Amino acid sequence: MDEAGPDLPGVGGLFGRPLDRAFFDRPSCEVAPDLLGRVIAHGPVAVRLTEVEAYGGPGQDPASHTYRGRTPRNSVMFGEPGHVYVYFTYGMHFCANLVCLPEDVGSAVLMRAGEVIAGADVARSRRLAGGNGTNGSSAGRTARTVPDRDLARGPARLAVSLGLVREHNGLDCCSAGGRIRVFEGAPVDPSLVRTGPRTGVAAGAETPWRFWIDGDPTVSPYRPHVRRQRTRV
Repeated sequence: MDEAGPDLPGVGGLFGRPLDRAFFDRPSCEVAPDLLGRVIAHGPVAVRLTEVEAYGGPGQDPASHTYRGRTPRNSVMFGEPGHVYVYFTYGMHFCANLVCLPEDVGSAVLMRAGEVIAGADVARSRRLAGGNGTNGSSAGRTARTVPDRDLARGPARLAVSLGLVREHNGLDCCSAGGRIRVFEGAPVDPSLVRTGPRTGVAAGAETPWRFWIDGDPTVSPYRPHVRRQRTRV
């Protein structure tokens, strides 16, 4: 169940002003590095973004969900900028993106990792409860505490910490009093921004559209795509 907009921890100026729709109405490869250091809040939990990945439009970026055009699954990516695109992957967990560019374009930024700066107890309880299935079951985890650096270290963990699941697909981050908002936070010094290939994609892996804050402990480890071998009987 969603928490109402007034409960967002950033309301009242704690994390600066909310970002407006014009911020997201740009190419994803421009929005992505500019999201580093910004704060996304949903209910009692807020995450400072430390790692993101940009994905382009139809026919342009083979790694993007919109590469082959609009489908029921990716339709939110073709909507207004500033909305949340949530998808289920590997039959295990959800990941969350922020839509970029005008309607009908189909572009977004995947939120890969961040630092939980509000609501850590809530985020930790979600992780220990298994969340949306991130990294398998929670078996064996309840006996120990999830380290702060790992609460949102990875796209599935980030979605779990924020409590984002399928029902949140299409939420508007730019609506006053909305359930989820992105705040200006503290933009990162450009000298600390690093860029490289995206993680785990089979096509378009050479495109350096993964951006992260150098030296931040919450950034997820880079893993190249590994082609699965079929077992011959």
